[in-house]
Amino acid sequence: MKLSKTLSVGVTVLASAALLAACGSNSSKESSSSKKTLNWTVASEIPTMDMSKATDATSFNQLSNTMEGLYRLGKNSKLEKALATSEKVSKDGKTYTYTYTLRKSKWSDGSELTAKDFVYSWRRTVDPKTASQYSYLFSGIKNADAIVAGKKKPETLGIKAVGKYKLVITLERRIPYFDKLMGFVVFFPQSEKAVAKYGSKYGTASKYMLYNGPFKQVGWTGSNLSWKMVKNPYYWDKKNVKLDTITWSVQKTPSTAYNLYQSNKLDYTGLDASQTKQLKNQKGYVTLNQGATFYLQFNVAKNKYLANPNIRKALSLAVDRKGLTSSLGGNSVPANTLTPTQLTDVNGEDYTKRISKSAKSFYPASTNKNEAVKYMNKGLKELGVSKFSFKILSDDTDAGKKTTEFLQSTFESTFGNKVSVSVQNLPFKTRLSRSTAGNFDIVVSGWSADFADPISFLDLFTSTNPENKGKWKNTSYDKLIADSKTTASTSKRWDDLTKAEDILLNNVGVAPLYYNTNAALIRPTVKDVYQNRGTWNFKDTYIK
Repeated sequence: MKLSKTLSVGVTVLASAALLAACGSNSSKESSSSKKTLNWTVASEIPTMDMSKATDATSFNQLSNTMEGLYRLGKNSKLEKALATSEKVSKDGKTYTYTYTLRKSKWSDGSELTAKDFVYSWRRTVDPKTASQYSYLFSGIKNADAIVAGKKKPETLGIKAVGKYKLVITLERRIPYFDKLMGFVVFFPQSEKAVAKYGSKYGTASKYMLYNGPFKQVGWTGSNLSWKMVKNPYYWDKKNVKLDTITWSVQKTPSTAYNLYQSNKLDYTGLDASQTKQLKNQKGYVTLNQGATFYLQFNVAKNKYLANPNIRKALSLAVDRKGLTSSLGGNSVPANTLTPTQLTDVNGEDYTKRISKSAKSFYPASTNKNEAVKYMNKGLKELGVSKFSFKILSDDTDAGKKTTEFLQSTFESTFGNKVSVSVQNLPFKTRLSRSTAGNFDIVVSGWSADFADPISFLDLFTSTNPENKGKWKNTSYDKLIADSKTTASTSKRWDDLTKAEDILLNNVGVAPLYYNTNAALIRPTVKDVYQNRGTWNFKDTYIK
């Protein structure tokens, strides 16, 4: 999922989850009602509550607590049964069929939720008319690819309801991570009645939705900077939901958020560089591995200079990744692969160790000025120019501004008058729409694993993936990713993924900057709040 360029909770999805279980005691003067109200913050506006169209961590944090699917992610990213009470998988090795029995549950208006709500939701997401940027995740489910390509009707998708409480899913091939997908928001049910009732307004404000999760969202108008989640009285497991209310506010400046935390108006705050150093020994200090990588996307489709591989290599070699992470704070570390470390093990070894040294060499921890200038001169010569200009796009958060300023300074000091660099920092929602429209030269992007597998990152840069905003293309890369999805051999699959990532990095299709780990303060009285791949789970949370 997309990450806001921020050090706050808006950043998202990891395989090895960070668990928060802070400890302490609360004031005896606190009222019983306040003990059931949690005050939380994000650093970016909500782009949408339509799960078929959401792509970012801010939206998924809202959806994962107000909606629910077959499974949910609990403590340490463990899959827990949610609407599914049992799962049966075909064992003949020739067909791949999953049969789920569903529990009785309701939507937030009291209407019945059935297997048909899953069927409708999945068909809606893969329907080209919906224009979901996540439809590619359904690849491998019967007819999904043909439907997305407009060659078959959504009704042919390999999912059907058998009665009210049985769901049968048919795959075209083995999907090694299929169970993990079932805990991801994109595969949750949707109310056809709500979509039909609200039409184009569906998911654009709290009131244009129906919910089936532990909480309902209230008070979000589509553009405001504060709203609430309240306990859902129709949730099937409401007796185990301890909070009555979660108040949310957008805080783009860490100093403002910290002041609100200090005055007991927030129970959580992300920390910037100086705060991290000052507060790392304070009670409630935690580090949150986001299972995420931030990187530069180059618009090779619209910028002829950035379409030159040597120019991209020069820019990547110029980046002082240690200096950047130091300026941002938290515990992020320089990245030399797209797939983050600590996401997936292959035969007892971190997957990223399989990536070649030659591929990693274009992403030094500190500026490699000599090599950067050499590649820049080579690229300029190939283009027949002596200089060029470009703009770097990012969010208007504190961290977003620091990143663009740092990169601008680095590039200009490394290349002198060979480059002219300008920056633009916009609200997260606006920046996303600019990126999607391809209206940028270089954009600072962040991605957190939707599930614990490198394919969650590598799929993004196939030539037809909607997340490939810069339109980088490589036929060998496309073939390796496609092959990794069809081979029956686990070892060959890992080889295909490794070779693909080598190609991407050797060509600087994107330029990884850092693996994201946030530093934060969680009020010590807050218990059993979990973060999995950057997404919070408040179902079990309580205040002591």
